[in-house]
Amino acid sequence: MTHPENALGREALAHADALYNLARYLTGRDADAEDLVQETFTRALGAADRFAVGSNLKAWLFRILRNAFLDGARRRRREPMRDEARDPDESAGPGDGALRGDAELERLRTVVAEEIEEALMALSEEGRTVVLLDLEGLTEAEIADVVGCAAGTVKSRLSRARAALRKSLREYGQGGER
Repeated sequence: MTHPENALGREALAHADALYNLARYLTGRDADAEDLVQETFTRALGAADRFAVGSNLKAWLFRILRNAFLDGARRRRREPMRDEARDPDESAGPGDGALRGDAELERLRTVVAEEIEEALMALSEEGRTVVLLDLEGLTEAEIADVVGCAAGTVKSRLSRARAALRKSLREYGQGGER
């Protein structure tokens, strides 16, 4: 006999990369993103009986991830400051890997990717979240469900975030200071 959590777990794994990408941008560190995704899967499997079959699993998982992130942020604010040494390798951005093809082209791609990531990280947590969920293909209504606000609020946050990204990247394209 198959348990519903097994089927849910298999389906949820299909969204692991998308969850990791959002977690990476929320946390800013690879190790923290991995921990957040693991926490998301743990919570999702623990709440498998509350998932409505036929509803949007991806949006449900993103909501769990965001709630886990916010819970962790609240916990860190309550804890005394800890002096944690950060691994310099942890600052590497998503998609870093071996160079392929023309080295100069790859160097330019890396510079552009770093500028895009920097512009994205300059957004507020809410702005980053709605942009990344939009890039994942969620509708405004689904994003609203994930972040727990009205669809109109998502629409305005998305508009402001996109405008900020355009401005930041336009300045980059013109060689200006941000």
